[in-house]
Amino acid sequence: MASSLAYPESVRIVEVGARDGLQNEKSPVTTEQKVELINRLSATGLRSIEATAFVSPKWVPQMADATDVLSAIERQPHITYSALTPNMKGFEAAVAAGAQEVAVFGAASEAFSRKNTNCSIEEGIERFREVCEAAAAANVPVRGYVSCVVGCPYQGEVPADAVAMVSEKLLEMGCYEVSLGDTIGVGTPGSVRTMLRAVKEVVPVEKLAIHTHDTYGMACANIVASLAEGVSVVDSSIAGLGGCPYAKGASGNVATEDVVYMLEGMGIETGVDMGLLLEAGWYISDVLGRDPASNASRALRIKSQKEKEEEAA
Repeated sequence: MASSLAYPESVRIVEVGARDGLQNEKSPVTTEQKVELINRLSATGLRSIEATAFVSPKWVPQMADATDVLSAIERQPHITYSALTPNMKGFEAAVAAGAQEVAVFGAASEAFSRKNTNCSIEEGIERFREVCEAAAAANVPVRGYVSCVVGCPYQGEVPADAVAMVSEKLLEMGCYEVSLGDTIGVGTPGSVRTMLRAVKEVVPVEKLAIHTHDTYGMACANIVASLAEGVSVVDSSIAGLGGCPYAKGASGNVATEDVVYMLEGMGIETGVDMGLLLEAGWYISDVLGRDPASNASRALRIKSQKEKEEEAA
């Protein structure tokens, strides 16, 4: 019997590895290495790359070279290079450095918001209003993130109506797209579906993206559930870069390689060259001195090595 599920014909992948992935790395990654990673990603066919963050180097030292990174990358005309900007100082620096898009970050969990920013959800969102107004005046698109959309490390389950409320406010503030993040990776297809249906009541699905973490191995399953709900934008991180600081042992962002492998297998167009994507992931993994946190990447690397050995024999 044919499936009644209708998936998008194509998916736009937002690559977040260079920012969300690298920002929590303890060992320094040089500006040159970040630039090389972004240049390699630019060659894969990706259309959206979050390159860096204009945040306090005191709190996020790995992003201290944001201006240098944006200045040095080899820009491709079909790619939007964005940066995270939590305040006006960051926004102004990002625009001066040539960011084509900026992102702001809200939370759907009251406990998470108060613990991390010492303010309520609504107060936290209001802090971004000035950024959104300045961005509108400068004709710079703003993307909004909502964290903890199904679960929070402090309060546990997060009500779907809270996610809908924050998403609607970000849209009203001027965000062209809202990325819904399962920050600690506790979501399942069921909880993600419930959350999305609540959000879709107040935000058009074409303005939504999904940002999954693979803590419990549910990231790709949750993406498929999101696709079935009409979402066609997926955030992912090359080589699965980025851990979750709130869940011990969490594997962090879903790997771009796994997402592309899955979508290709579903007949969904991504425009991404898998071979070049794999090479980009292997490059940064070698820089960091560890294997990629991507099942597809590890499997295909072993397969590639075996094929080379057989050719040489």
